[in-house]
Amino acid sequence: MKNNLHFLLKRFSFAVMKTRKVTLSSIADDLNVSKTLVSLVLNGKADALSINKETQKRVIARANELNYKPNQVARGLRMGQTHTLGLLVADISNPFYARITRTIEHMAETEGYSLIVCSSDESESREKHLVKMLLDRQVDGIIMTTTMHQPEVLKEIIPTQFPLVLFDRYLTGFDSHYVGVDNEQATRNAVKHLLDLGHRNIGFLTLTPNYISTLYDRQQGYLTAFEAYNFPVTDKYLLQLDYVRLKNKDYNQITQFFLENPEITALFTSNNNLAIACLKTVKELGKRIPEDLSLITFDDVECFSYTAPAISCIAQPLEKIGEVAVKMALQQIKNKRIDSQKVILQTELIYRDSTCAIN
Repeated sequence: MKNNLHFLLKRFSFAVMKTRKVTLSSIADDLNVSKTLVSLVLNGKADALSINKETQKRVIARANELNYKPNQVARGLRMGQTHTLGLLVADISNPFYARITRTIEHMAETEGYSLIVCSSDESESREKHLVKMLLDRQVDGIIMTTTMHQPEVLKEIIPTQFPLVLFDRYLTGFDSHYVGVDNEQATRNAVKHLLDLGHRNIGFLTLTPNYISTLYDRQQGYLTAFEAYNFPVTDKYLLQLDYVRLKNKDYNQITQFFLENPEITALFTSNNNLAIACLKTVKELGKRIPEDLSLITFDDVECFSYTAPAISCIAQPLEKIGEVAVKMALQQIKNKRIDSQKVILQTELIYRDSTCAIN
């Protein structure tokens, strides 16, 4: 009976020890030493302060026995850093942002940083809320794509000299580190490709709000391609779709667009989600790609290379964008006064089977 009771008491004591929150203070109390001494030993400063070797061994042994895990957040705050980055994207479900996020996550982890990922869903108010949340979480820096229209909003909520990197989208009038591509030039080259194939009735599908830099620049690329060839632009061939309706797979606007403009022989879509929506709509309308409609889109996704037909596109260097963004953020964290940098990377126009010369 006594042996069983002794066994149960040991099990109970062990269970209490495992569920008890282990802190520096609890280790200190167990060993009857000061919390400061325990902290110095566990932070590798004991030798420099000539703390007894036997005492060091006792502290380390007890910490291991209790499976002590330091509070990294509290330690980071004491050191002035949390080793955490905030990442704010427009739509994490978009393969474009998902791939960049994966790269940023991997690089951040390699550098010893955790990552908090947020999605604004193209909402200015939500973006503002999320930026404030990240700042409240004491992140060391923020990497983000912005939906903001006025730079003053970000200037109000983000402290001066705070490590910040914008990627994909820039904000006119807001000075910050930025990495992206030349959206206007890339779109111009893609539309010129369609013009060189003999197409003149070329539709352009984009999203609202048009003030977002990527959308605005891509539309300018469409317009300047026509200007370079001295061809007129037909306004009704430009369609802006509501982001929320597209996300909810409401493609009625696209269907109506094709029904009202049957003479269109080629189409440029300003992102991959629009291209996918068009593929579905075109199939429902009985049109063939590229025989009835040549299609080219901004952004490449994996499925575009093996759809039938494979989709021509402008591919962005997504991994490189993520890598540069993390490097920029860490440079600022280490050197608060580093001058802002703008890095423009090259795109690739990939010719596949979805475009052909007009009959």
